[in-house]
Amino acid sequence: MYIILGLCMVSTIGAQSSWKPDDSKGYVAHDPVMIKQDSIYFLFTTGGGMAKSSDLKTWDRLKPVPSKLEWVTEDIIPGYRDGYWAPDIQYLDGTYYLYYSPSAFAKNTSAIGVMTNKTLDQKSPDYEWIDHGMILQSIPGRDFWNAIDANVYFDRKWGGEATGWLSFGSFWGGLKLVKLDSSMKALAEPQEWYTIAKQERTFGMPDTDPGDGTIEAPFIYKRHQYYYLFVSTDYCCRGLDSTYKVLVGRSRDIRGPYFDKEGKPLYAGGGTFVVGETEEFAGIGHCAVYDFDGQTYFVAHGYDKDDKGHSKLVIKTIEWDRTDWPKVQL
Repeated sequence: MYIILGLCMVSTIGAQSSWKPDDSKGYVAHDPVMIKQDSIYFLFTTGGGMAKSSDLKTWDRLKPVPSKLEWVTEDIIPGYRDGYWAPDIQYLDGTYYLYYSPSAFAKNTSAIGVMTNKTLDQKSPDYEWIDHGMILQSIPGRDFWNAIDANVYFDRKWGGEATGWLSFGSFWGGLKLVKLDSSMKALAEPQEWYTIAKQERTFGMPDTDPGDGTIEAPFIYKRHQYYYLFVSTDYCCRGLDSTYKVLVGRSRDIRGPYFDKEGKPLYAGGGTFVVGETEEFAGIGHCAVYDFDGQTYFVAHGYDKDDKGHSKLVIKTIEWDRTDWPKVQL
């Protein structure tokens, strides 16, 4: 199964419109994540974009999620002008959690916040996004990591209460994992932090430089006894010159260490190739992985070679080999 979709991320659009897969090229989508409420799939993208579908083929664009963040001050992100990157949508015990990252390009003046909602049905009287503000931030000169690209995994074992784990990061010292408290809106105390993946960085670069250790966009997925860590490496956001690709490792403990198929740890530059450049895309990355109705789906964006490198939503199915390693069905 192979679907390519596009969604406009213009946050000022309030009217509903449809995009079907036989349209010419559709709209741009970046950093897509998805969730299913009842029989409807909901999609969220960078910039507050939101859409729905009943079949993963025809999408109705919805009123955007609010992107004006009152808590983001000049001290947190100098020159901030509203908006956020790379949302992550999760559901736990009757509440939807939308994690997001206001930031500035190529700087680690970044933060991760969260807003909640009781429903994703915009026609419901209960539909209201409540912003709970900042969970954590990265400060240049203090932190050798970047607080963007949040992904949260609610780990519920043997029917007990869920434990929340927030993974995040881009460039600098790689990807981090930190434990959340029971509200899923703040860090647990005492704090638990782990480095789960990184790429080699050229020695001697100043700490204010993102560096060339190209890794970002973690996504943790559980299958049987393993936690799988999907990451994106190389360069996004360069149109036809984008070299984005997805790697994966796995661990029996969500805290890691994660190892690739050859046994190399992701914290030491490892990672088994999942997908990258294809005949249609210059690169594919910033992925999410979901199980819907007995099938595992890979959701990402790709840089369309036939459309000047514009970023398009890509949905494909995943099959698992005999040793439980994923393969995206191109």
